[in-house]
This record gives sequence, structure tokens and C-alpha cells, in this order.
Amino acid sequence: MANTDLDSVEQYDAIGTSPDRSDAKSKATGRAVFIEDMHFRGMLYGKVLRSKFAHARILSIDTARAEKMPGVRGVVTGADIPVLHGEALKDDCFLARDKVRYRGEGVAAVAAVDEETAEEALSLIDVCYEELPAVFDPEEAIKPEAPLIHEQLGAYRHAPGIEPISGTNICNYFHLEKGDVDKGFAEADLIIEDKFTTGMQQHCTLETHCGICLIDDDNRLTLWATNDSPYRTRKEIADALKIPQINVRVICAPYIGGNFGGKGGLKAEAAAIALAWKIRNKPIRVLFTREEEFTSAIVRHPSVIYLKTGVKKDGAITARAVRMYFATGAYAEKGPTITRFGGVSGAGPYNIPNVKIEASCVYTNRQLSGAMRGYSGPQAAWAYESHMDNVACKLGIDPLEFRLRHVYTDGDTHASGQEIYSEGLKECLEKIGERMEWGKKSLGRNRGKGVACMERAVKTPFGSAAFVKVNEDGTVDLLSSTTEVGQGADTVLCQIVAEELGVPFDWVKKATPDTSTTPYDTSTTSSRSTFHMGNAAKAAAADAKGQILKLAAELLKTNADDLAIKGGNVYLKDNGGSSLSIAQVLGKHFGHSATVLGRGFYYPHLEVPVEYFSTHMIFWLLGAHGVEVEVNRQTGEVKILKVYAAMDVGKALHPSNCTAQLEGGVSMGLGFALYENFIFRGGDFLNPSLLDYKIPTALEMPEIEPIIVECAHEEGPYGAKGIGETTNVSLPPALANAIYDAVGVRIHELPITPEKILYALKQVSEKKTQQRADADPATVGNPFGGKK
Repeated sequence: MANTDLDSVEQYDAIGTSPDRSDAKSKATGRAVFIEDMHFRGMLYGKVLRSKFAHARILSIDTARAEKMPGVRGVVTGADIPVLHGEALKDDCFLARDKVRYRGEGVAAVAAVDEETAEEALSLIDVCYEELPAVFDPEEAIKPEAPLIHEQLGAYRHAPGIEPISGTNICNYFHLEKGDVDKGFAEADLIIEDKFTTGMQQHCTLETHCGICLIDDDNRLTLWATNDSPYRTRKEIADALKIPQINVRVICAPYIGGNFGGKGGLKAEAAAIALAWKIRNKPIRVLFTREEEFTSAIVRHPSVIYLKTGVKKDGAITARAVRMYFATGAYAEKGPTITRFGGVSGAGPYNIPNVKIEASCVYTNRQLSGAMRGYSGPQAAWAYESHMDNVACKLGIDPLEFRLRHVYTDGDTHASGQEIYSEGLKECLEKIGERMEWGKKSLGRNRGKGVACMERAVKTPFGSAAFVKVNEDGTVDLLSSTTEVGQGADTVLCQIVAEELGVPFDWVKKATPDTSTTPYDTSTTSSRSTFHMGNAAKAAAADAKGQILKLAAELLKTNADDLAIKGGNVYLKDNGGSSLSIAQVLGKHFGHSATVLGRGFYYPHLEVPVEYFSTHMIFWLLGAHGVEVEVNRQTGEVKILKVYAAMDVGKALHPSNCTAQLEGGVSMGLGFALYENFIFRGGDFLNPSLLDYKIPTALEMPEIEPIIVECAHEEGPYGAKGIGETTNVSLPPALANAIYDAVGVRIHELPITPEKILYALKQVSEKKTQQRADADPATVGNPFGGKK
């Protein structure tokens, strides 16, 4: 339901404009300080010894030779810090204990006076292993005879709503039903089944993972990190080490060199903490190499997804069943909640009366899978949107029309049971169709069009807090623990504060997150910052404004309700009488001692019981892509002619930033669809570098037409929702659907390579030849199809 107050034309000063981003100049001039630029007196440098086995029991670790090496200040193993950490499921070690579960897992770490000495010392550590059977495929891992990766799964602590299955490799099972799916299939005239798979994808941020940790003799821990969620990190550390949260201080680096979900949890931080736990009163830095990013950080979850849909001849969908497997690697990481998010939207953004969804998060002996832009969305959409086109094809219905008939609209009931509101997805599809001239313009031979759409859950219900500090001269500090990871959050939050408080945008500056000084935020994830932290910042600015107006009212001999602030000046709304600058108001009351502190907190309240990662959302991320392609039948190569990208943003607070998010999402979506591919041989990863792992460059980027849809949300700040995380999600299936439209082959496995297209074309050709032969055996062997 749109807010009627937002439907009217409003005049804003900061909102809806596109000022230069607050981080632009520092980054463009090279003045931005990243964690690798930070140095402390006496800082030591850590390196990690990593397993060469995918699954093995650790029989012994001898560190004596390494400890004696000049320049080495300490060596740590899992025995020195025998505790577990994690978010939804606490199953991960700071360093491996008893056994290793993937090739690349940390076994021991060295701290030395420089990185070269630490690296050399690793070669002096002797580890004796007993290799164990390994399993790499999620469908193999769920079989009863599969080797158990975590024998103690049933004993691990976990969040409510997470359902690990003891005695198996399933660390979370999610189940959702709506209606009666068996009855729905019985009523169907046609049932279509498909299987789709996706592989791993790496974040490839320019800056690798890094953490600097200092622990003193009183167990007070300070962590400088590139982490996207300082308060979540603080809780994970405090819970693991069993120390009060006040003893854990997490300070974000002034700038973080990219994220896409990869900078959450403890990665390089875990090794730095392990070293600092043993070597006290020294800051210790662990900086991952590019190879460690590929082998020992996190990747996108590989997936296997089965869909079964029942339809009537007229195109009505009667039922859909979905079975999903997310391969989370050796430890759960964010896998359990990714499985919940993937599961709740597994049937797609469609109003289907009967739905059954089962999603399993499965351990394998590969590196950890975790949060990555889309958080299950790309895997789920690849399956349900490729499947939707296939169903439409079987029915002989236009695929865009088929979607428009079934897509959620306001008032519908979601598969989760939630009533849908503020749903702009239909408008996204309609605008894509208009821009593509869908059904009108023919692209020619071997060319095709494809469309796909998506929904993605938003982390609900979790809170965000902000402080707004008005200084003596009227300038403003925004204290917020939302992290700037390149997405533009700092700029948008400053716009919100400037608008609400009535000061120029360039008067507002956001502080770097620090759990000792900036207030609570759940995480900078899930495209929640503009909505959740935006609401908190807006409330804090309103609180500060109320205090200023009250002070000004005393000076101007009027009521605070009769006053407003614009351009940093307090004035009477009727434009009569005197005005005072904020600095004058504070100065006349407090002299040079003036400050005003506004406080804001936002927590979404839903009409359902509070649960961890609810299946009911305060808003849904909604978008669509259209793609036009040309396919070379001789080489299998795909040329992308144009991409259309639409997203329902609620309200575009910074239109230029919204456009940039749409364009950036296309790049990441193309990588997932066409290029990015991990090459394994058993447990060995064969292309752990940017030399051998291909991502799109500027040369591969097609023409992009961004489309901003604004379906205002009644609770969003100025009607805004989120945008950044899901602008990549529906591009791969849109591309696959365009390829099918061009040459008639359906690809079921990502990435889409020329080899897969050629193989599919060959299969189609052989099938046609066989059909002709079955119809008339005399045509066999005749390339012209006639009789011999």
C-alpha cells in the first residue's frame, strides 16, 4: 500500500538530487585510507599455514622449529584457542582442531616482525595428517553413506529457526507450504519438471580480507577490520571467547575496498584474533593474499534446484514444488540463513495457490560459501525464471505475458502467508517490455530477446540506531555503524539527515563505525541500510531538529510548531518576523559550549511473532532484466546487444547512485552468467587467481538502459526501499531466455559457455535427425532431408 502523503508532489532540497558522493574526492585523489595503509607501533605480521587436504585428521603439529626462527614472535594452533564461532550456527574454529575439512583451511599461524619472516616460518611447521574420505557434491553429501563432515553437528549452538539434522551433512533444513500441492498437481492439465545448477562465484573485491587485532592482559580486545558489520562481529567474538561485549571493540577502516557480502564474519580476523589471544599487548595484522581470497575466504553457494509446476491449458498455475540444495562448504558460515532466504522465495514472485518448498544447506569438503550479492537470489532466480520460460514455451504463451498474469500485486498472499504491499514488480516488467518493444520489434536471425524478474527477502526484523550531533557552528556529525563499502550509503544517509534537519548537504559528515562510539546497527547487508538506518538517521535528525526549534522558540517568542529550518536557518513558517542561524540559536543559549544530540532507532514491527530471519518482510527487493542477444551457431559465442535493468527503489534518494547500482549489477550478473567458473580436481582448486578466473571487464560490458521504478513504501524514509544487493539477480536467466529465443536451446547449468551452447545445438540437431528418421527411415544420412 503506497503512502498517500508520498503520492503528492513534494519539494525536497537534498532528497532526489545527486550530489558528489562523500567518498568520491578522497578515492579519486588517492587520499583514502584503507586498512593496508594503517600501521601501529610494534605491529606484528601474521601468516597462516593451510591444509593441503580436503578432509583429514590432524595427528600432530610440531611448531618448535618455527618458534626458534629469528624474528618470529609466536606460533598458534587450534589447541591454543579451543572455541567455536559462527553466526546462525556456531561450528567454525579459529584454526582447525582435530581435523581439517577443506583444502585451504588454517591449521597454524605465525606472527613475526615482517611478512617475509612469517611466511618463511610456515615452512618450518610440521603437520602429520591421516587423510579421510571427502565429499564435494551436495547431492552426494546428503546420502546416508556419505562421510560425515561434522560428527558433532547435533551439539552445536544455533539460532532459533535453524534446523540442523544430527547425523547428516545437512546443517539447516527449511520447509514452507501454502495450500495443498498434491491437490494442485492433480488438477493440472500439464506438469513440467526441470533441474538447474549453479557453481561457485568469488567476490573479487580489489581489497583482500584483513584484520588487525590487539588483546591486552585484561582480555580487552580491539579489532581494526574491513568488516561490513562491526556489531555482529563484536557479538560473534564475545560469544566465542566468553568475554563481555564491552571488552570487544571493533573499529572499521576509514574506507573498505569492496564487499558484495564477502567482508562479513571472521576470515582474516579469525587468524589475527587467534594470534593475539596468545601473543598479548601487540597489534597483529593478517592480510590475505589473492590466492587466499579464492581458497580460504568465501564464495557464492553452488546450488542444485529442482522445480515441478502444474498448469492448466489456459496458463493458470495450479501448483509448484521446489527442492533446493545449497552447498555451504566445510562450515555453515551464512549458509543456514541463505537457505531460509532462498527457500522463502524459491517458487518465485508469483501468486500460486499451492506451493511446497524444501531447502537444505549441505556441508561439503570445499571452501566456505557465504554471503554474496543477492544472498541466494541469483541461484533461486536462475532456476525459477528459466523454468517460467520453459513452462510458457510448453503452453505456447508469450513469456512476458505469462509473468504479468501471475506476478504478485498488492493484496496477494505470498507463499510465506504474508499479505503483499508496495509491490512494484509488475511495473518493472511492464517498463522492460515497453523499452524492448516486446512483441513488436524483430531482431533477426540468430538473435533473441529474454526477460526475467525476481524478488528477494530483506533481513527482518532487525534494528538500527543513529545519533545526530549538531555542532556549535551548525554543522552535523552523523554517528552510525553502517559501513561504507563502496555502495554510497554514507552519502545517502547524509542526504536524509540534511533533508530532515534542514541544513545543506555538505554540512553533514558521517563518522567511521566504531562499536565504542557509534550506536548499534545489525549489519550493512541485505540492502537494508537506506531503509533501516535511513529511518534511524531521519528520526535522530528529527529529534535534534525538535530540540533546536524549542530553543529557537524561546528566543523568537513563539511556538516551536510555528518554526522551520531551511539552509541551516530557523525561520517562521509564515515567512514573517526574524530568523536565526542554528549557530546563533545555540550560541545565544550556551555560548561556546553548545551541542545538540539527536537519537533515533528503527525496528520494523510486523503482525507476526518475532523470529530470527523472519519469513515475513518489511519490504521485498524487486526487479527485472531484459536482454537482447546474438548467438553464433558455429562457435557458440554470445554477443549481448543490449541489457535493460529495472528496479523498484521506492524513492530514488540519489538517482545517479541508483543508476550506478543498476549498471554495476549488470556486470556482476554477466560474470555469474557467462564467465566465472571455479575449476576443481578433487579437492584442489586449479584457478585461484585473477589471471585464470575470468570476470567481466569494461570490454565485455554491453549497452545498458537503467530503469528506476518508484513504488513508495509507507515506512521507508521518503518512501525509499533498498536497491544495491539484487541488481544482478535476474540477469542470468534473462540472458538464458534470450539465447533460447535466438537459437532454441535451453541451458540448465551456469556459467553459460560456448561449449555448452554448441553441445545443446548438437543435441537439438541430432534429435531432429532422429525424428525425421523415425518418420521416414529413407532420409537417414541425407543432409538435405530428402530421400536417398
